[in-house]
Amino acid sequence: MQIPAGTTLGQALKAASIAGTGGEAKVLIQAGEVSVNGEIETRRGRRLRAGDVVEVDDERLEVR
Repeated sequence: MQIPAGTTLGQALKAASIAGTGGEAKVLIQAGEVSVNGEIETRRGRRLRAGDVVEVDDERLEVR
């Protein structure tokens, strides 16, 4: 799935239906289950930039 640049990490997880709510996104991120460009990210407010790749389990999101 593609996510627009400028979206926060939490919003991206909700948009991709990986998390149903902001609270679920927060739990996933704080548990260290989300990586951005191969590195664990724990800030749900991180703004994603074009070219970033977000991975959660077997899901992969590309930022455009």
